[in-house]
Amino acid sequence: MLLEKLKVLKSRHEELAALMSQGGLDGTAFNKMSREYADLSPVVEAFETYEKSLKEMDDLQAMMSDPEMKDIAESEYYALKENLPELEHRLKLCLIPKDEADARNAILEIRAGTGGDEAALFAADLFTMYKGYAALRGWSFTVLESSENDLGGFKQISVEVHGTDVFSRLKFESGAHRVQRVPKTEASGRIHTSAATVAVLPEAEEVDIEILDKDLKVDTFRSQGAGGQHVNTTDSAIRITHIPTGVVVEVQEERSQHKNRAKAMTYLRSKLYEAQWRKQQEEMSANRKSQVGSGDRSERIRTYNFPQGRVTDHRINMTLYSLEDVMSGKGLNEFIEALIADDQAARLAEIEG
Repeated sequence: MLLEKLKVLKSRHEELAALMSQGGLDGTAFNKMSREYADLSPVVEAFETYEKSLKEMDDLQAMMSDPEMKDIAESEYYALKENLPELEHRLKLCLIPKDEADARNAILEIRAGTGGDEAALFAADLFTMYKGYAALRGWSFTVLESSENDLGGFKQISVEVHGTDVFSRLKFESGAHRVQRVPKTEASGRIHTSAATVAVLPEAEEVDIEILDKDLKVDTFRSQGAGGQHVNTTDSAIRITHIPTGVVVEVQEERSQHKNRAKAMTYLRSKLYEAQWRKQQEEMSANRKSQVGSGDRSERIRTYNFPQGRVTDHRINMTLYSLEDVMSGKGLNEFIEALIADDQAARLAEIEG
């Protein structure tokens, strides 16, 4: 069944190549075919490599009947045979249905949870962690809106992250992050447990979501710094309320009201798009044991234990004793790679039935 599906995809790949080479297509049709062709290319390349290996094995098996060639043929045959499971695994990975949102940029929201000032300080630590990770991957990291406390922590902060495969790598970060440590505000040296929540939204484009002006309530106000002090003398900050859904976004980081409004609209679109995306994901994963990508913000996904220098991801039961590396962003990739692999394994199980 797997080979039959692959043959159909290869045939479609060849058909698209022929159609695009003929010309006469309008821009929209050509772009649509180009995207489909590009999506199929890795699958076809992997399938052709697999087919080539099978053919070479057949040829080598025939050569084994020749006494002079037997030893060489056997050596090459078993080398190819040993590599076959890896080729099959690659093929199956190529067949995993793609999440359309994976290639998108993302909006990252971090909010202090239980724990007062300590939770806000932890939210700032998470912000630093993701900023460090973004820098390592060459992503841009632009603050949209933030609310600080007097200690330099964040009650909440929203960031626009642009780069390659941003959402595919950050989407598993959605959820509740818990910290265990002695707070700076604690005089007696007792360990406290605090929390912050992270939400990762796929960034939407205008074509994804239609937003009518009549459905919007737009307010302007002055940007505020820590403790509520005004940092701008003009009403450049923007708050937009989407009346049908009650979704509210604020952007205040730019000095230009026009720029803040444009960013607020992108933010709003992304929030509305994310609701659609999440519903689709829930339907797709209804029968899947692994819910790694569910992004339930109430779900405790990770604990950062400072006294023991360890970080544990509860979804995949993975613990690293490299807390400093993780908090700098450098060590975060180990968790992200493991979460992606776990999700792929669950999706492969679906394909294999």
